[in-house]
Amino acid sequence: MKPEWLKIKLPQDKSYELVKKRLHKENVNTVCIEARCPNRIECWSQKAMTFMILGNICTRKCKFCAVTTGNPTGKIDEQEPEKIAQIVQELNLNYVVITSVTRDDLSDGGASVFADVITTIRKICRDIKIEVLVPDFSGTESAIKKVVDAGCDVFNHNLETVERLTSVIRDKRASYHTSLQVLNTARSIKSSLVTKSGIMVGLGETKDEVKRTIKDLFENKVEVLTIGQYLQPAKELIPVYEYIKPEIFQYYKEFAYNLGFKKVSASPMVRSSYHCQ
Repeated sequence: MKPEWLKIKLPQDKSYELVKKRLHKENVNTVCIEARCPNRIECWSQKAMTFMILGNICTRKCKFCAVTTGNPTGKIDEQEPEKIAQIVQELNLNYVVITSVTRDDLSDGGASVFADVITTIRKICRDIKIEVLVPDFSGTESAIKKVVDAGCDVFNHNLETVERLTSVIRDKRASYHTSLQVLNTARSIKSSLVTKSGIMVGLGETKDEVKRTIKDLFENKVEVLTIGQYLQPAKELIPVYEYIKPEIFQYYKEFAYNLGFKKVSASPMVRSSYHCQ
């Protein structure tokens, strides 16, 4: 049973269905809707939205993620950048997050599509802030460079968990050290880039392991961190090992700030509802 601190009442908003219909009409995916994020109304009221590009079939199979696994056979929607840019303009958004499933079937892991979406949005909305939440691109520097050079403001790649549990919950093609390398490479390409990562807790990790993970991220040039409670999205996926108390999140938050992180969100209510490889 979930503890009281995890129980929230979803807000209601009349504009939600209108926006949902508009996105459905253009066949555009958002994490807000696909993952049924409980923070969606709050985000939309602040003119922020998270778009999920490159379809909804992932080439990897992680034990914490309910996204469909399969082989998209190289298929992409060539009109996707324009569709997203138009919606961004229509909704007058001022902050967007671009994320995706993992696409190992594409030669660059989908990096060129990320770049096209960024540049297309910029043509219409020059002042908008763009964050990307990318897969690992198998650690390929040229793919990472495509995304960074396109002009994102924040480069986000989730480490997901501590090193010991990486092989337990992530796809076998994922690597703790590859993920750290991706973040380090992005910052090395552009020193002014804001780099960000997120981890889940409640999977059986120890305090010392979480602290070591936070240190590893800081040592690899990450400056923004999110730490959230893992919640089991489907019966067949890995169960919650433990519900972490709010005071432990505060402990991790203070530890990260003391290391030198610029911004830390650590709370049972943090919803990194869509995690990428």
